[in-house]
Amino acid sequence: MKTKVTFRQVIVFILAVLWLCIAGAPFFFMVQTGFKQQSELLSGPVWALPKVPTLSNYVGVLTGKFFIFFRNSVVVVAGSVILILLVSAMSSYVFSRIKFKLNTAIFGIIIAGMAIPVHVTLIPVYLLTNKLGLYDTLLALIGPYVALNIPMSIFILTEFMRDIPRELEESARIDGCGPKGIFFRIILPLSRPGLVTLAIYNAVFLWNEFIFVLVLTQSTNNRTLPLGIWEYQGQYAANIPMIMALLTLASLPMMIAYLVGQEKLIKGMMAGAIKG
Repeated sequence: MKTKVTFRQVIVFILAVLWLCIAGAPFFFMVQTGFKQQSELLSGPVWALPKVPTLSNYVGVLTGKFFIFFRNSVVVVAGSVILILLVSAMSSYVFSRIKFKLNTAIFGIIIAGMAIPVHVTLIPVYLLTNKLGLYDTLLALIGPYVALNIPMSIFILTEFMRDIPRELEESARIDGCGPKGIFFRIILPLSRPGLVTLAIYNAVFLWNEFIFVLVLTQSTNNRTLPLGIWEYQGQYAANIPMIMALLTLASLPMMIAYLVGQEKLIKGMMAGAIKG
């Protein structure tokens, strides 16, 4: 049975291909430049494919300090995302299901944090980190990451939990389930699409975060992948192919995570949109 292709579908397909070319061009440039020598990059067209592809840039990156940066990124991102989800889920449960006098006021104050520009907090965070003796440690990054991403996470999860039927909670209470059991056995499983969406969103954002790492760390052993670029630039020049090789390797984990969690991410966003 033949399916008739409409003019609208053709236009949508052409636009999709066009968008794929525009979005994929920077990634293509990054990957193919990583296989070039510095001399070839500087002497030929930047978009030309490498005449003699070489793995020396990737080997150089992998035999350098790449795995130190990678380990630090994993520790910081994993620790931050776990804390963000834990604090946000518990706070959202309180705001969405428990009525108390200052519920709306406290919720409004937390959500107002979304309007604060991140860069405004750099100096206070730097001074506080120094005072606490955490400067140039991984803990110095986890604290601001958690604090700055909690308002949006609470906002999304609270709206998500508000739409969970209260009848489920009342039935569990009749069966003898306490608040702790209701939260872990009913609310959290039903909020899984929202939690997965927030986990992927926050992980991608924090994996690429640059400015706080630059301000709050100093030694190479405590820096993350975005700061690894500094290892391949001097005072007057930078090794572009090595930097592109590093960026390619650094982007792979997030691309794999996105591809694996893509379905759940879309389901979570769709569920949030329908509930909203």
